[in-house]
Amino acid sequence: MKNIIIFIHNFISRAGTTVLLTTVISRVLSFMASWTALQLIDNEELGVVIFAFNIISFVIPIGGFGLHQSLIRYGALLKEVEEKNSLFIYVLKKGLIASITLVFLIILVSFFINFSFDGIRFYIIFLSFVIIPSFLFELIKIQFRLNYDNKSFSYAELTYNAILIICVFLLSLLYEEKGYAVALLITPLLTSLFFIKKLKINYKAYSKLHITDFYFWRYGFFASLSNVVTQLLFVIDIFLIGYLLNDTNMVTNYKYVTLIPFSILFLPRVFMATDFVAFTENIYNKKYINTYIKGYMYLFSLVSILAILFSLLFSRHILRLFDPSFVQFNESFLILMIGVCGILIFRGLFGNLLSSIGKAHVNYFIATIALLINFVSNYYLIPRYGIKGAAITTSVLMWFTGLLSMIIFYKYYSTPSEE
Repeated sequence: MKNIIIFIHNFISRAGTTVLLTTVISRVLSFMASWTALQLIDNEELGVVIFAFNIISFVIPIGGFGLHQSLIRYGALLKEVEEKNSLFIYVLKKGLIASITLVFLIILVSFFINFSFDGIRFYIIFLSFVIIPSFLFELIKIQFRLNYDNKSFSYAELTYNAILIICVFLLSLLYEEKGYAVALLITPLLTSLFFIKKLKINYKAYSKLHITDFYFWRYGFFASLSNVVTQLLFVIDIFLIGYLLNDTNMVTNYKYVTLIPFSILFLPRVFMATDFVAFTENIYNKKYINTYIKGYMYLFSLVSILAILFSLLFSRHILRLFDPSFVQFNESFLILMIGVCGILIFRGLFGNLLSSIGKAHVNYFIATIALLINFVSNYYLIPRYGIKGAAITTSVLMWFTGLLSMIIFYKYYSTPSEE
């Protein structure tokens, strides 16, 4: 209990409660923005924009070829504020060029694809430009974190979602689906323009750093690819359920059954967003890291036990709130809740620790292996067990990737090196 108290105290001292509260509010605002668009725009027309934006959403994490990921890891290892600012300027310049290149490639490739829906190509081309301001916005948030200004980081996220819902309402009301697409584009741009001044960076005081080498670029690229593959892990289940069962109702059922278990995953993300810079700065201080690991694992083991107990007692009631017919999927709900604990306790922590020691490519390989296993396993289990088969695969992989991350981290951490 002492470890948990100290861990939470340190989290609070880094404005962790602010990050937590603004994250929850931001999620609510994001949901309201989606709901607002649904009320103001014809479903069919809105579906085209959403389909196109979902495609772009998979590319956004590799905006700037992942240099924002390099910024937070390597920036945390730098000691001087001037060095951190110079690294920001380098990443800003090179990342914007890389993002523009990526947009150009998407536009070019889009002309070689035959899309099944009218208007998809137009919206993919238009929304591809979201990559540029989204990359800029990520840089700004990361720089706040590097400066231990987690409050400004939180307010930036909150402001983004507040601007989003305002823009979605006004532009969707006036211009329907085209206005919605514009809202998605200008929201990160407006937020970035508002907050970039708060960084107070002297762009004339730039000095080249020796760390901006091949490994710097490789780290960011693989860290971003890891995020993309991880996103695919959460999408492939729904795709395979629809494809193998040929039943859209089952797709809907699985979507709602996973809603509560997957929503809990924001908790480790909040802690990592708050603490990543702190433990990266101290990554080779074994006493500090081991203390952090103990505090984190004790806390999230307790959270996991409470989540499972709560699910055992109230899962049927929770599912009934969505629809009484969902109660029949109670076992799948419980399986998923047990699986999520593998991420809460292990993957959320050790995946980020691997990134801290410069092994982002390991996270990518772990996620890729999991994706392949997911695909093969679901091909066998979904036809036999329905959505329970998908739940079993997902849960096993959550524990598998978490434990594998822990084992590999300790393997590398026993003889730490910069790369």
